[in-house]
Amino acid sequence: MTSYDPKKLKYAESVLPSLSIEEAKKLQFKLVHMMSRYFEGRQFLSLGDLGVSPIFKRPEQTYRVERTIADFFGTEECALVRGAGTGAIRIVLSTLLSAGDKMLIHTAPVYTTTKETIRILGIQTEMVDFNELESVREAVKNTDAKVFYIQHARQQPTDTYKLQEVINAVKSVREDLPIVVDDNYCAFKTHGIGVELGADYSTFSGFKVLGPEGVAIIVGKKAGLETIHERNYSGGGQVQGYEAMELLRMLTFAPVSLAIQNEQVEELCRRLNEGEVQGIRTAYMTNAQSKNVIVELEKPIAQKVISLSDSNGAATHPVGAESKYEIIPMIYRVSGSFIEAQPHLKEYGLRINPMKAGAETIIDILKRVIPAAEQD
Repeated sequence: MTSYDPKKLKYAESVLPSLSIEEAKKLQFKLVHMMSRYFEGRQFLSLGDLGVSPIFKRPEQTYRVERTIADFFGTEECALVRGAGTGAIRIVLSTLLSAGDKMLIHTAPVYTTTKETIRILGIQTEMVDFNELESVREAVKNTDAKVFYIQHARQQPTDTYKLQEVINAVKSVREDLPIVVDDNYCAFKTHGIGVELGADYSTFSGFKVLGPEGVAIIVGKKAGLETIHERNYSGGGQVQGYEAMELLRMLTFAPVSLAIQNEQVEELCRRLNEGEVQGIRTAYMTNAQSKNVIVELEKPIAQKVISLSDSNGAATHPVGAESKYEIIPMIYRVSGSFIEAQPHLKEYGLRINPMKAGAETIIDILKRVIPAAEQD
């Protein structure tokens, strides 16, 4: 048997530490504890109200869910918004910036929908390498940027920066510079999101943590979030009470479910590197975008493998990257930003996410589809 050491895998330093199942259980218990602060028993068992409550300027149940989530993350305020993760980023940046304003971002391929948000809002960007903390401090010292923007998940496989250290570096130079963190793919998985580590705002999609379609979460400073609430006064633009309640209920199950998934990611990576499936050159873990296994094949047959995986019981495209609909494992192309950084992965690379499956199921599928793709 081949010796396996996860610390020696390709891009090992890039992998974000994940919660253990025991840590995830504590997160679940903490969230339920916060629910009891803001809901009476009968209130929690109602599906939720609609429209703009005269007192709360949004549905009352939505307000209660927002207060629960704000306290859970230890922030001043929370806003549930429409547009999923992309919408949350767009809304918070439009609140903090005007067209022509400058924003500091990482020297790396920008996530596709974030790139479009930057274009739509007319934001000017200045790049700095987040992997070099001294460069970050120098850039912050000499910039007139009005926002520092960080993507928690990796934009490229060579990223090794620690979110906490980057936030500390920025705040050590300019305490007043707002830090916005895109916590998509990391919320309820890692040891803290941006706001828990000192950032001003965190955004992430509720759909990626088992919630309903299109709903997202912004947590952070009261000033910016009050503006978001004021601008979203229209009744039709609200996240309705029943949607907020569905989100909160499903958030309860997200931490443990995601921790089990992480456990299977690590097991799958180990077993593939120990040679259980022929035709694989190497396998390693990345946070691109969610934590998954990247497989590099011995032959340029990735597209054939993906095509054959569909008829062999694997999903070959995401719905929401770990949404409530994603049960069977996903065998898919490597993310666009990773392909941009590593072009050979288009023909040689697979991105595998167990979702709710065990490693055994994925190994069984790969043992069937890789030989078939080689013969095709």
